Amino acid sequence: MAAVGSGGSPAAAGPGTVSAGALEPGTATAGNVKHLVLFLHEAVLVQYVDTLKLAVPSLIYTLQNNLQYVAISNLPAATFQVTYQLKILTTALFSVLMLNRSLSRLQWASLLLLFTGVAIVQAQQAGGGGPRPLDQNPGAGLAAVVASCLSSGFAGVYFEKILKGSSGSVWLRNLQLGLFGTALGLVGLWWAEGTAVAHRGFFFGYTPAVWGVVLNQAFGGLLVAVVVKYADNILKGFATSLSIVLSTVASIRLFGFHVDPLFALGAGLVIGAVYLYSLPRGVAKAIASTSASTSGPCTHQQPPGQPPPPQLSSHRGDVSTEPFLPKLLTKVKGS
Repeated sequence: MAAVGSGGSPAAAGPGTVSAGALEPGTATAGNVKHLVLFLHEAVLVQYVDTLKLAVPSLIYTLQNNLQYVAISNLPAATFQVTYQLKILTTALFSVLMLNRSLSRLQWASLLLLFTGVAIVQAQQAGGGGPRPLDQNPGAGLAAVVASCLSSGFAGVYFEKILKGSSGSVWLRNLQLGLFGTALGLVGLWWAEGTAVAHRGFFFGYTPAVWGVVLNQAFGGLLVAVVVKYADNILKGFATSLSIVLSTVASIRLFGFHVDPLFALGAGLVIGAVYLYSLPRGVAKAIASTSASTSGPCTHQQPPGQPPPPQLSSHRGDVSTEPFLPKLLTKVKGS
């Protein structure tokens, strides 16, 4: 819908002017298609410096997607799913280094627990881990997972830094990422399989299974955006844990994957670490204070004849320390 002035008539819209929701899905109607095209020309081509900034994460995301296929080709699905949770560790480290973000003690402990669980799973894989196809190379798979996690953490934090340092919408940034990603993907395809594509066509080999993977990846990306918008970190942690369990069950049924106690221990540590890392900061502080109070509260005896000290209210209006209070109680100050 075109921008409307205070007098009820459409406001003058020059190049680069478009309504705030023009890039939202379903808002590009016939009345504002021209404005949308002008806006994209202004944002993508005229302001090319901002567009070029997205070339770095787009290149890394393209590399990451290809590394995932290399990893899953050389590792069992359950092992890959557990090991790929190292992206939480790499994202946290890059957030501390690039965004000066602070982590709680519980989060640092959960990251150590996560690394320990992944190390146990990899030790189980190196020790045999049951039968595996002859064409699988666990070393190459592990290297691909580690490189994918490093690229995922850096690209995610770099993209977040760009979003917070500019006024462009998320939809615009995703469009810029998609442009670079498509171009880079086509260049890589032509470099590696150009002759085969020229003789057999672009869609040669697109079996129903391949289309299923494509649709699943697209739906998964949209689903992650919905989870981030409408759910919280705890539910996201539960979803990650559930994905590990489902991948393990599917690997057992489809590929004869063998779950031994070492793999179960490592996967359990990873699931617990994901849950602990996803806890809100207020809940983490409550857990830390509860564990600290197990040694017994510090009591001070009141001298005889002195009145007892006044009791301080625990409702300080801080969401981080009172996460379970109604939000109305947090607005007492200044209301």
